[in-house]
Amino acid sequence: MGVVVNEQIKKIVDKIHALEEEMRAILYAQQSQFSYKIAGKRVEFEKSIREVHERLKMSWFYWFITISPKHLVSGPFIYGLIIPLLVFDIGVSVFQSVCFRLYGISRVKRSDYIVFDHQHLAYLNIFEKSHCLYCSYATGLINYGREIASRTEQYWCPIKHAHKMIDTHHRYADFLDYGNAENYQDNLVKIRTGLQKEK
Repeated sequence: MGVVVNEQIKKIVDKIHALEEEMRAILYAQQSQFSYKIAGKRVEFEKSIREVHERLKMSWFYWFITISPKHLVSGPFIYGLIIPLLVFDIGVSVFQSVCFRLYGISRVKRSDYIVFDHQHLAYLNIFEKSHCLYCSYATGLINYGREIASRTEQYWCPIKHAHKMIDTHHRYADFLDYGNAENYQDNLVKIRTGLQKEK
């Protein structure tokens, strides 16, 4: 029974990955729709589009005097997280640099998760750009940390949970069934070996 269920889960996960790839292709197709191209780390818009963006930009002064009081009040709570985020960033980066080398696991590429490109949008003023940079860093960092954690979990404890979870990382479907003790040590070695072969 467990083998049949795992095969069904594997098929569903494969469909999810295929849909994610399709979504990425559609998102990247927007490059032609919005007349931009990626040149290295830069995103370049056609001159006419950039001029329209410049005209649509709200001045930083007007933006500042019209900001909602609730946004001003929440600002210190949002930006106050920069210190814990930096500590987390340093911590997970050092962790994977040391431990993943010891385990023979390929390291997570930080730049695949933390992407800064909103500064190329001419319709954003300086405050909006700084907010976007901060959000890009925070969400990218969390995803970067999640991938490091998922590889660590796959190495040390690749066992599904008995309780239902709202969201799981992409490695979870391949974990061992909860309560299935048969050949646990052998299966753990197989899963670790598979992880070590990943590039």
